[in-house]
Amino acid sequence: MVVVALVTGVIGGGLGAYSVLNGSFADVRLPQAGRESPARAPGTVAGIAASALPGVVTLHVSGSGVADTGTGFVLDREGRILTNDHVVEPAGSAGDITVTFNGGQSARARVVGRDAGYDLAVVKVSGVSGLTPLPLGNSDNVQVGDPVVAIGAPFDLPSTVTAGIISAKDRPITSGGGKNQGSGISDVSYIDALQTDAPINPGNSGGPLVDAKARVIGINSAIRAADDSSAESGGGQGGSIGLGFAIPINQAKRVAEELINKGRAAHPVIGITLDMKYAGDGARVAARANDGGPAVAPGGAGAGAGIAAGDIITGVDGEPVHSSQELISRIRAHRPGDRLALTVRRDGRDRPVTLTLGSADGT
Repeated sequence: MVVVALVTGVIGGGLGAYSVLNGSFADVRLPQAGRESPARAPGTVAGIAASALPGVVTLHVSGSGVADTGTGFVLDREGRILTNDHVVEPAGSAGDITVTFNGGQSARARVVGRDAGYDLAVVKVSGVSGLTPLPLGNSDNVQVGDPVVAIGAPFDLPSTVTAGIISAKDRPITSGGGKNQGSGISDVSYIDALQTDAPINPGNSGGPLVDAKARVIGINSAIRAADDSSAESGGGQGGSIGLGFAIPINQAKRVAEELINKGRAAHPVIGITLDMKYAGDGARVAARANDGGPAVAPGGAGAGAGIAAGDIITGVDGEPVHSSQELISRIRAHRPGDRLALTVRRDGRDRPVTLTLGSADGT
């Protein structure tokens, strides 16, 4: 019995040592979930992305020794695509624009119309079937805190999806610097923007900002860089710090329709020259126009409302205005013919003024 016990112990010890050094006699199989349906519930980030991605495109633009990447999205089955003006600007009049769809298909595109003042452009591809237009939402319905998804090609990484919320509305920003060829409109973009913390980086420009129903509510157009106090809209390589800005779709829709139908967009104007160096609160009417003429154009909307040189505009439609840039952004959010209720300060006293916006069509 003692011998048997010793032999058994030796054998058991040997088997234990072998198991420790070489693993068990059976192959290891780790538990894992089985295959599941790829479908995701509507309203989830994955569900929104699945719905919107087929309508998002990447644009590669080149011309005059410059090349850049941006994003756009399909407007209709005829091949029209909306993007930022600063995305297509490098192509000029003789460059190339190549559109790559989410499925990998590529096609050449031509510019239908562009406007640097609004930082919007429409391009069109031909001979491409099966296009998926994205539905347009209503940016007037957007509220701070609403969830949003941004889709684009940051740093030329197409079909990138990021998520966040609307962190502010009616955020007046200026961006741009591209040339609006053949136009008398300023090449600086004044945007009454939607602000989002969804990560946006260079290459996202022109891409859609969509709501929980995968409807486009904004055009991703600019970011605030960590080392800069102004919004960037183009080739800067600064990364996202959670301050992205999108052109509201209601404004973009109106401009896109005009670019498609007329090749240019009308700009609302009030017929006054502002003192852009004024550092006080509000937007002050300059003493003279830039060409030396009157700061309030005779026959213009401002003159008809009784605005005079030196007046300070402090509010639009009941909302305060703190700078000239903010006033321009508020005006650009409207269309020619709209009536605005202004608050105008003269000699220290505020008074209400109502005017009808005039039009400058960029020709």
